[in-house]
Amino acid sequence: MDQEKFKRLSLTAARGRIRAMEMVHRAASGHIGGSLSAMDILTALYFDVMRIDPARPKDPDRDRFVLSKGHCTPALYAVLALRGYFPQEDLKLFRSIEGHYSGHPDMNYVPGVDMSTGSLGQGISAAVGMALAGRLDRKDYRVYALLGDGEVEEGQVWEAFMAASKYKLDNLCAIVDINGLQIDGRTSDVMPSEPLDAKFAAFGCQVIPADGHDFRSLEAALAQAAEHRGGPSVILARTVKGKGVSFMENDAGWHGKAPNDEQFAKAMEELQAALEGWEGN
Repeated sequence: MDQEKFKRLSLTAARGRIRAMEMVHRAASGHIGGSLSAMDILTALYFDVMRIDPARPKDPDRDRFVLSKGHCTPALYAVLALRGYFPQEDLKLFRSIEGHYSGHPDMNYVPGVDMSTGSLGQGISAAVGMALAGRLDRKDYRVYALLGDGEVEEGQVWEAFMAASKYKLDNLCAIVDINGLQIDGRTSDVMPSEPLDAKFAAFGCQVIPADGHDFRSLEAALAQAAEHRGGPSVILARTVKGKGVSFMENDAGWHGKAPNDEQFAKAMEELQAALEGWEGN
């Protein structure tokens, strides 16, 4: 990845974090911690990898994305708006009765949303179905799904990967946002899931480690997944919950809590400084 692309993606992610923070503060509700940890992953997908056209959100040949950790809509909506699926002004309607930008994505109302999700564990099953449909329809689109590391405690997740392996769905790429935290605390305390690499490998997946905040690492991992044949790929992306805001980082308390005015001002100061740093490079 050249420096120009790296800077472009970094600027986009910085803008996305600002939009996500504004949305959650305005609504006084939302899941900001996991949205900040996932922002770079979503930016890499929508601005570098996926074959999509915002002017044709239902294009039958498009790549698909499923936000299996469906509560992290502040990240998804921010990226979709920045990509041009709908006006950024619409983000003000997040979790508002006056709009359709609910706390979990709804494919019937929000342009660019490929699957309605929210019940953890179910999104990856839908992604497997999409990938299988693509195979049966002889389409060459790829399906991407983003899961949380707390989400993989759900048994349905593993049933889905058994099916993906059985049907050799090499058009499926799952990404696990491994920030180590969930609503009740550390995943290692709530329900230990490691070693995830060995578990996914045992379920027939190609396992690819990545730094979820390094666009070069993500680009290499996603390229490796695209080249794989004979089964699904899983990218284990190590991230930091609350990434970009010092007092939110690695704090499970920010899983689903909105900042007050004072906290919002401090967070925005840090996020704006990060954006200006990239703009000055």
